[in-house]
Parts: sequence; C-alpha cells; structure tokens
Amino acid sequence: MRNSLLILTLILSSVLILTFDNVYGHGVGSETFPPVELDGRLVTLEVSSSTSDPDTNDDQQISISLIDFDSKVTLRDVTFLIKSQRGEQFLFEQEFKADNGFIVFNFVSEQTNSIIIEEDHGGNLFGSLLGLDSRMVHVKGPKLSEGGLYKFDVTILTADGYSKKLMNPLVFNAGISIAQTTQFDFIDPNFGDQYVQVISYYDKISNFKYQPDLREISYSMPFEWSQSNINQTSVVHQELVIPKNFGDLLVSGFSMYINFVKISDDVVNIDDFFSDQRVVHFIIYQKELQNVFHFNPNQNEMNFIIKPDRDYSHLSSVTENGQFRILVSWEPENLKSNSNAKIIFDITDIFLKNRPVAASYDFSVTQNDKIIFEQSGISSDSKEQHNVAEFLIPQDITGVVNLNFKNLDNNNLAKTTIPIVIDRISDQNGEFIPDWIRNNALWWSEEQIDDNTFIQGIEYLIKNKIIIIPETQKESLQSKEIPSWIRNNAAWWAAGQIDDKTFVQGLEFLIQRGIIHV
Repeated sequence: MRNSLLILTLILSSVLILTFDNVYGHGVGSETFPPVELDGRLVTLEVSSSTSDPDTNDDQQISISLIDFDSKVTLRDVTFLIKSQRGEQFLFEQEFKADNGFIVFNFVSEQTNSIIIEEDHGGNLFGSLLGLDSRMVHVKGPKLSEGGLYKFDVTILTADGYSKKLMNPLVFNAGISIAQTTQFDFIDPNFGDQYVQVISYYDKISNFKYQPDLREISYSMPFEWSQSNINQTSVVHQELVIPKNFGDLLVSGFSMYINFVKISDDVVNIDDFFSDQRVVHFIIYQKELQNVFHFNPNQNEMNFIIKPDRDYSHLSSVTENGQFRILVSWEPENLKSNSNAKIIFDITDIFLKNRPVAASYDFSVTQNDKIIFEQSGISSDSKEQHNVAEFLIPQDITGVVNLNFKNLDNNNLAKTTIPIVIDRISDQNGEFIPDWIRNNALWWSEEQIDDNTFIQGIEYLIKNKIIIIPETQKESLQSKEIPSWIRNNAAWWAAGQIDDKTFVQGLEFLIQRGIIHV
C-alpha cells in the first residue's frame, strides 16, 4: 500500500496537466531536461527522487518520466535503456518498458553479493483509480539506501508504441542526489559533548575534523574536477546541522573554502527556525566550481573548510516565535571570572530584513539556576547605537553561561538563549594537520600540482594556526627552489612513513629560506 500511494502521487503529478519548474543540471534532487524534438513535438525527461516512507524504512526512490513538454502528459509505450551507477559503483544496464512513460526505481539496502533487479508487475492502488498499469523496479544491494549521487544514462528507444523504434534514439545523462546524513560526535573542551551533522546532497563525506580554537570544520568529498563534470553540475548542496547549545558555532555568518579557494559568501544561508538546532545551507553554484577548478585543477575531491566569517565572531539566534533575531558580541573577547564584562547586542526584526527595532526586553545572564545579572529596557533601533549590559563576573563563575532574552515586545513567546564561555579552555593542537592535506602533499610530490598551489595551502595552514611554526630567522639566500628532499618528505608523510613533527620541520626550513611567508 505504501508503494502504491507513492506511485499514485508520481502518476498524478505526471499524467495530470500541471505546471512544474525547469531545473537543468546535475547532482540535484530533481532534474528536468531542456525539451528536444520527437516526431514534430517537444518532449522532456524528468527525473526526481524521494524517500519511500521515512517512518518505516530508508528506501530511496527515483522516478524517470518522458513527458510532452507542452501538455505535461507522459508519453505511452516507452522503452528506456538505462545504465545506472551510484558514485563510481556500477549498478545495472537494462531495458525497461513503461506503458505510461514512467518508471520508479526503489533502492533497497541488502547484504547481497551483487546487485539484484526485481520488477514489480503487480496491480497498484492508482491502477484501479486511473485505469493505468504501473512499473516499479526494486534495486537491491549493499548500502543503496544511504543516498549519494546516482547517475543515469537514459536512452529512449521507443515512444508512442513499442513497435515504433526511433531512428535517432534520444539520450539523456542525469545525476540525482539523495541526501546522506552523517553525524560526528566529539567532546568540545568548553561545551562538552557535542555533534555536527553533515548532510551532503552530492556524495559521501569523509575526514571530518573540528578545530575548537578556530571554530573550524573541515571534511572531504569525492568530486571529479573535469570541465565536462562541472558543465553537468548545476549545484553542489551541503548542509550543517548544529545544536543550539553549541555556542561557539552560533556565529552570525560562515565562510567556506574549497581546496583553499574562498567561496562567495552568497552561498551561505543560516536557518535558525528550529527549536533545538540550526541548519546552515551551502548552495555552491557552477560559477563557484569553475573558479575553484581554475586555481586547483588537478584534484579528485572537494576539501571543505568552514569557519566563522570574522575573527571576532558575533553570535546569532532567532526567538522561538520566529519574529526577532538577536546579534551578540562581548568585550573583552576572552571573558574571565572576577572581571568586568560588556555584552553588546542588537534586537532585529526578521520581517524587516533584520533591521534593528525598538522593543521592550528582559535580559539575564544565568548559570544553571543561578542569576548572575539582570536588565530590562527598550532596545535601540539605530544601526550605530547598540544595546549594552555591563556587569562583574563573580569569582565562582566559570564555564558555560547563558544569555537569556525574554518577553521581547511584551510577547512571552519571543525568547531565546545564547550560551557563551567564561574562562575559555584552549585546545590548540600545535602541530595537528588535517588528514586531507596529505592528498595535497602526495599530488605535489608526484608533480600533479605545482609549487605555488602547494605553498598556498601551507601558508593557509600557518595563517589560520592549523599548524604552529616557531619563529625562525630567515636566511638571505638567492635560491628560492624547493629542495628535492622536501618533496620526498611530502610523499613519505602522505604515506604515513614520517610523523607530523618531521614534516613540520621541513616547513620550517622553507620559511628560513624565504620560500614560505608567514
């Protein structure tokens, strides 16, 4: 019954005369191709994905429909030749007949030695309602329900009659992404047990790292950096899900780097309209991919770095009723027990594009059930004049405290809490280097990327304190060439044959020679 209801939904959206949005591209959740001519009329292929029933299973479903572009009605008696793969894994290549021009693939995770294809010819609910025969194909194999990028090479062999073989078959190459959610649990030195979920709509991510002192997230994802693949990829969509009790990542904005190339801030959108989580969307369009490809063409993956968009971060939170956004900063940057603190905040109206507004408020600073400070007033509606709360932090207060904003504009639902830290604990790993940097070192040692690209990556790590290099005296030498033993070191380090400390010693040598600038 569950599958029947889903197919009925797909049929109604395809057979009935409805409008739909055109989405041209590769690696998204739905794709409608530009129309092509078939026997004097325009037709298009529509591919879309959905989850079968998230309450009972995690099966993923992808539908393929051949549609009359003008009437939005599916064609009859269509023969599809479909070749499919998930990521780099080949799944199947097979012909399928579809009486009503559409077919649904149900991807099921099962521990099998090979991919199993089972066609469902049974009657379905919509058949009795609409007089139509359905076609569902169950594709069973290991980890097929986990999502990822599914590629379909679709060739139309017949249309409007199985005997009407097309002299020039229509060919479409589609890529449909099904979201993969991966949760990473860790212990933050200041906020304790925490997690970050990464939702990828393109491919599975790996090498996740979180740097507490930098508030920086890094991870990797397979990606074919070729002009042909970029031309087919309209967008790469990533999401971070962050708990709202993780104060260090409640920043007002994030910056993203891909393979050390800064991505436009326009790709970032923060959704705070959830009670206990915030979702950070990164919509990376083709022009951004092209820019990364221009600077670092010889790579086979995306290396992401996501960090606050400013050194001294402003925190941000939305009230439970979704009306106000609170922006908070403080002085000094590192708050200490038994010292003065200044909390600086703005109350902005979301519906007025986050413009500061004059609203009554109740503000307090608490730890557990203890009230440290309280203040009430009317907020400033000036962009230049901020609201300020000043108080002495008691000597016995350390760790996480909460900044509470309540009864905004006399509405008891307009409230939110922002956690901050007193007596921050440093967790700086002086010579820690993210694992995915090893790929850069390996490619450079094999001369797949040039010296400048390798040096830019190392300079980035030094600048952002991912690695700490002791001060060294620069030598006045004319030669700026990188010695061959450094290249050997990079290859050995990438292979795990030497440790991080030895690799860093080589970098110190490059600084002494003036090849790397700190």
